[in-house]
Amino acid sequence: MGAIHELGQALRARRTDMGLSQAQVAALSGLSRQTVNQIETGAAPDLGLNKAERLAAVLGLVLRVDAGRSASSKAAKMTALARAAATASVSFRRRLARPALKRILASGELPEKYIPHMHALLDDAPVSLLGAVAEQLHDEEKLSRDAVWKNYRNLARQVKSRRDIWG
Repeated sequence: MGAIHELGQALRARRTDMGLSQAQVAALSGLSRQTVNQIETGAAPDLGLNKAERLAAVLGLVLRVDAGRSASSKAAKMTALARAAATASVSFRRRLARPALKRILASGELPEKYIPHMHALLDDAPVSLLGAVAEQLHDEEKLSRDAVWKNYRNLARQVKSRRDIWG
């Protein structure tokens, strides 16, 4: 499978999981809906790296060249859920523990004491981190990716997030 075709499939899968239309992604990325469609179907006549990177970033994906080396930094060793819990807790005295965050994201139920933490996470965390958390919950809890993104959207409404991706 070619790299452009693989990219198109990954973009479509993530967009669908996030519950976004091609038109919404186009607006967020500054591209036309036709361009988004052409990239997803592998029919883009001239896909520049800048366009691909911009579109991937909107959906929390990263384009990279893999040299086959594994990262050895502490951040690379932390799970996505642990990084998300740390991100949600950075400005607060009370920490949002990883198990509590896992329960919130898996159930969509938000205890009042964690509203500020979830607001910070859903407004400020990189979309790539939210995507990695969705993957971790899919792997560990057998939740569908779209169910995790649906919970993100519902939680974003509860905390009145202003981030564009939550619509």
